[in-house]
Amino acid sequence: MSNDRLDELRARVDEINLQLLKLINERGRLVQEIGKIKEAQGTHRYDPVRERKMLDLISEHNDGPFETSTLQHIFKEIFKAALELQEDDHRKALLVSRKKHPENTIVEIKGERIGDGSQYFVMGPCAVESYEQVAAVAAAVKKHGIKLLRGGAYKPRTSPYDFQGLGVEGLKILKRIADEFDLAVISEIVTPADIETALDYIDVIQIGARNMQNFELLKAAGQVNKPILLKRGLAATIEEFINAAEYIMSQGNGQIILCERGIRTYERATRNTLDISAVPILKKETHLPVFVDVTHSTGRRDLLLPCAKAALAIGADGVMAEVHPDPAVALSDSAQQMDLAQFDEFMREVRAFQRQFVQA
Repeated sequence: MSNDRLDELRARVDEINLQLLKLINERGRLVQEIGKIKEAQGTHRYDPVRERKMLDLISEHNDGPFETSTLQHIFKEIFKAALELQEDDHRKALLVSRKKHPENTIVEIKGERIGDGSQYFVMGPCAVESYEQVAAVAAAVKKHGIKLLRGGAYKPRTSPYDFQGLGVEGLKILKRIADEFDLAVISEIVTPADIETALDYIDVIQIGARNMQNFELLKAAGQVNKPILLKRGLAATIEEFINAAEYIMSQGNGQIILCERGIRTYERATRNTLDISAVPILKKETHLPVFVDVTHSTGRRDLLLPCAKAALAIGADGVMAEVHPDPAVALSDSAQQMDLAQFDEFMREVRAFQRQFVQA
C-alpha cells in the first residue's frame, strides 16, 4: 500500500510540474507582450516598484509550507528570467543583431572585403597636417601592402586651444593621396552638416568616440551610401555601443565597422583601458566586423605591438594604429604615434605573428 501511495503522490507532483510549466510559459508570453508595449513607449523594462508589489502580493497570500523568504527567492528568479526574455526579444529585433542576421556582414572598401575572415590594418597620422606629411606615411603604408589609410581632418579635442584639424583642406589632401597612391582613406566627421561634403573626398566616414551617441550624426551617417567606422564611446557599455550602430543601420546604411578603442577606467598606466573581451562579445552579438584601435586604447607606442597581437589573436577583423613621419613635432598625440622605422618594425613583427598564429 505504501508504494501505491508513493506512486500516486509522485504522479500528482508530475502533474503539478506540468501545470507549473504551462503557467510559467504563459507568464513568459505575457511578459514578452508587456516588453513590446514598454519598448513602444520608450520606458525601461525593469520596474523595481512593480516587482516589489508582486513580491508583497505573494507574501500576503502565502499559507505555507514554504517560508516567505524562500518563495520570494523563487519568484525573483522567475522575474529575472522574464526580464532576460524581454531583453532577448530586443536583441532579436535589432538589425545589427546576429540573431536577426546570422551571416557576417562584409564591408567592401576599394577591393578590401572587411569581415570576410581576413585581418586588415588601418594606418596613418592622427591628424592631417600637410600633403608632404601624409604622403610620407602613405608611401610607407603602401610598401606593406596596406590599402586603408587614416587621417584626421576634423579633430574634436578636449581643450578648445588644441589643434582642431585642417577641415575641408585636410579632406582634399586625403583625396589627393588616395588617388595618387591607390588607397582608401578614412577620416572622422563630427557634424551632420559635413557628411555630404565628406562623400566627395573620403572612402570611409569615421564617427569618433566622443560622438558615438551624437544621434543626429548617427542618423545622418545612416542615410548615405558610404561605409562607417564607428568607435566605442569613452565610457560606453557594449549595449550602448551596439545601439549606436543600430541608429545608423535603422536609417538604411548597413556598411558599419565597429571599433573598440578602449574605455575610461580608474587605471592611469594607459590612456584608456583596452577592453579586449569586447571583440568576441561584439562578434557574437552582432554580424558586423570589429576593429581594435591600439593607439587610442593605450596612448603608448611601446604597447602597440603586444596589443595588436592580442587583438588579432582574439579574432578582430582589423587593427588601427597611428603613424607619423616625425612624431616629436606632431600637432596632436605625439607620444602615441609610431615613426616610419617603428612602423616598419611593427609590421614585420605583426606579420610574423600572423603567420605563426595561422600555422599553430
